[in-house]
Amino acid sequence: MSIWLNNLNTQEKQTMAACFGGWALDAFDVQIYSFVIPALIAVWGLTKADAGILGTTALLFSALGGLVGGVLSDRFGRVRTLQVTIIWFSLFTFLSGYAQSFEQLLILRSLQGFGFGAEWAAGAVLMSEVVRSEYRGRAAGVVHSGFAVGWAAAAILYYVVFSHLEPASAWRAMFMIGAAPALFIIFIRRNVKESEAFTRKTATDNNNRLRSTFETLFTPPYLRTTLMASLFSVGLQGGYYAVVTWLPTYLATTKGLSLSGTTGYLIVIIAGAFLGFISGGYISDKIGRRPTFLLFAILSCSLVATYMLADLDKSTMLFMGFPLGFCANAMFGPTGAFYAELFPTEIRGTGQGFCYNVGRGIGALFPALIGFLSTTLPLGTAIGLYTVGAYAIAIIALIALPETRARNLACDTVASVEAGS
Repeated sequence: MSIWLNNLNTQEKQTMAACFGGWALDAFDVQIYSFVIPALIAVWGLTKADAGILGTTALLFSALGGLVGGVLSDRFGRVRTLQVTIIWFSLFTFLSGYAQSFEQLLILRSLQGFGFGAEWAAGAVLMSEVVRSEYRGRAAGVVHSGFAVGWAAAAILYYVVFSHLEPASAWRAMFMIGAAPALFIIFIRRNVKESEAFTRKTATDNNNRLRSTFETLFTPPYLRTTLMASLFSVGLQGGYYAVVTWLPTYLATTKGLSLSGTTGYLIVIIAGAFLGFISGGYISDKIGRRPTFLLFAILSCSLVATYMLADLDKSTMLFMGFPLGFCANAMFGPTGAFYAELFPTEIRGTGQGFCYNVGRGIGALFPALIGFLSTTLPLGTAIGLYTVGAYAIAIIALIALPETRARNLACDTVASVEAGS
């Protein structure tokens, strides 16, 4: 990996560092909730359905945030939008620690979700436009591995905080520490420049914003791409959130693991996730985006079904955790690059933000549906059924999407795409 990283220029490296840090801190704040679910159930007497609603609502608002963030990044710039959204989700993560009721936490989690959805949209476009095409997939994979780093940090924080504090105060401390990502703005302001593609577009489009609107997404030649990319996102994210949201609760309650046991199992899965992000991006640069997605969707479907539906002993589950984390997250490695490559510069933020986050919004229903289904079926069965169904949807959508590897984003405009259609 170090060889190709050495070939990047300073702007490419600093942009990657900013997006990596943004997504790591994003994941840190988001994953805090999955670790405090058991404490909220015990302290507040929430049902699993209530917990599922809290998880789903945040994801629904993240979808809205992604839509807005994409539009804002097309209008005001990728870097400016990235800075504002990091401050936003850090603030509302912190305030969640002061919630006094289910309703208050629901509102604060919703506002937090809005921020992290918008942050992903701005960062994904920025990174894809700055890094040259031959390294874009593996760069996206490295940047997405920041999610695993943030997830691991949340897992470690969970172990430390809950080892020293009672559950009634530990969950509040977890959320309050979530304000830390706001400090990362200092690095972004000092080191990260706007992408050349966006700068060139605004220089030639000052008076007439061209057609950077949602209308363009639903006209030829973009309509089919918009619909299929959205459907792919439904399957990709629905399957992922179905597992990630409920996994700590599944290990702690269904499998009866202790605090240290749950943390240990999750660290194995997260280690697999970290390498999966990086490997998925690298593989997509070698064999293409679609073959990479299809390969890991099939593998993830098989692994999750076995992990959740088969009667496995704890040793086998621990062993399977690494490939499960690897395959599920390898699909996300090239996702940012893939969505950026589907749309031209003028509507790239809007298109990527819309498709990815429509999928996130619909996929966000899965944690809540699992919560409801688990009242009549075992939690593992509910997770397995929804996850397998979600990955099947992703596979179907991929068949209708084009291969985009090595597409030149610097000169990819609405005019050039329409002229070639």
